Amino acid sequence: MTSLGYEEPTPIQAAALPPLLAKKDLLGIAATGTGKTAAFSLPLLQHLKPGAAAPHSTSALVLVPTRELAMQVSEAIHRYGQKLGVSVLPLYGGQEIGRQLRVLKRGVDVIVATPGRALDHLRRKTMKLDQVRTVVLDEADEMLDMGFADDLEAILSETPEERQTALFSATLPPRIASIAERHLHEPVRVRIEKEKLEAGEMPRVRQTAYIVPRAFKIATLGRVLDLESPTAAIVFCRTRTEVDELTTSLNGRGWRAHALHGGMSQEQRDRVIKQFKSQAADLLIATDVAARGLDIPRLTHVVNFDVPNAPEAYVHRIGRTGRAGREGVAITLLEPREHRLLRNIERLTGQRIEVTAVPTVSDLRARRLEMIRSSLRETLVAGELDGFRGIAEDLSSEFSVMDVAAAAIKLLQEKEDEGKESSEQDIPQVSAPTERKFPRPERSGPPGRGGERSERPARGPRQERAEGGERGDRGGPARPQRAPEWNVTRLFIGAGRTAGMRPADLVGAIAGEAGLESSRIGAIHIADMYSIVEVPEPDAARIISALKGSTLRGRKVTVRRDTRD
Repeated sequence: MTSLGYEEPTPIQAAALPPLLAKKDLLGIAATGTGKTAAFSLPLLQHLKPGAAAPHSTSALVLVPTRELAMQVSEAIHRYGQKLGVSVLPLYGGQEIGRQLRVLKRGVDVIVATPGRALDHLRRKTMKLDQVRTVVLDEADEMLDMGFADDLEAILSETPEERQTALFSATLPPRIASIAERHLHEPVRVRIEKEKLEAGEMPRVRQTAYIVPRAFKIATLGRVLDLESPTAAIVFCRTRTEVDELTTSLNGRGWRAHALHGGMSQEQRDRVIKQFKSQAADLLIATDVAARGLDIPRLTHVVNFDVPNAPEAYVHRIGRTGRAGREGVAITLLEPREHRLLRNIERLTGQRIEVTAVPTVSDLRARRLEMIRSSLRETLVAGELDGFRGIAEDLSSEFSVMDVAAAAIKLLQEKEDEGKESSEQDIPQVSAPTERKFPRPERSGPPGRGGERSERPARGPRQERAEGGERGDRGGPARPQRAPEWNVTRLFIGAGRTAGMRPADLVGAIAGEAGLESSRIGAIHIADMYSIVEVPEPDAARIISALKGSTLRGRKVTVRRDTRD
């Protein structure tokens, strides 16, 4: 554990490691963010024989509810098992299927998958589970909430009886107990209670969230930092890859940013922290593990580049600012589908987090002018201007004093704007989602294909706005939006950002070709190679038929119901 950067095990790790290392089944009740990944990954790796998996087979299977968690867990297992030569493959919707098939064909030591995608490969016969020795169900209650109960049963039925099984869940409702009774053999039961927040424990922190599509998160972060002008800030990311990429991007925007994550040596980490404390850096871009126990007195801002899955993690993050009677600032960048995570945090803390519109270019320019005004005021108060009066007097003989002062301010602003063009790109305004007002339809399969949490609140029409399209929160009064009163389904469109696809193109095509009112079109997500659109279930077949007979951005594209996990 020490070699992996852990000074001491967390409670769930201390309780789960011994029975799992002894090859016993385990039923673990613990919240997200308590260290479960290491608790099941390290014993799993201990029992592996790297490279022993036959073609299309695997030695260990980890099932998780979402693509985000699949990426996070697979990265952790890869990091833990790197020196052992362990191969790890994440399987989730949205990946190129060809790469998945190539890796599966060779055989892989550990597969981390969402249930729907795992079942898809089983049905294709591109993945076999007859050699599985370890099965882990992570966040089992979440998988059941998302409608994966039948998928889990089908997957587990394909695994050997003599396997080792570990089931982790934040709660133990009857349906989880039922699964444990059917699929676990005399399991060791472990329960880790949530940390309780004492009254008055929350720090004095101004909390704000910005809802923004993922593609615009870096641009939004740069703009928010320009407006806030933090003395020192920690920006939290989920993965070390994201930490490295964001650090590079922010340094390119003129910030002095340093990375801090578990992939760095202890000497590197100590050097970064020392530089941050000595004011040689403005921003620390870090993972939760790397920043554990960090105390920076001059810290004014904490930024959640990704919303933590565990509300407790959010509390620990923002608790690093707002100390010693000073007010701190906590900023969260929220993707539209993550709105429920914010509500979970509010329920835990008992505090409202203000959801506000992304600052506009006008806001940014007004802020820069305000900073120039403050700088000029400070300079005037400080005096020592005699060396510059000659120029001012010379120009005032030709121009008015007011024009001379305005010209000086203009030069200052142009100097301030140098290299800031990237801050002024268009960022679509996204309104806060409203809760669903209609019952979730009964279905046997997972209702939230694509790896996104199906229980997320419904979003208003076209929240990812077209550039120059409808007005958002700051562009004037927008049409009141209500949660749809119909069941929705998601359509897969085989063209995305690389083909120049925009929300306006999809709305125009659906409204024009299928005759659907634009107000009935729901959330739109545009990825690099594809797009996802929510439409009313009763109209789905008609829309698919209409779009198949038309062109989008001048080309024929695949249109079907979205069947990804």
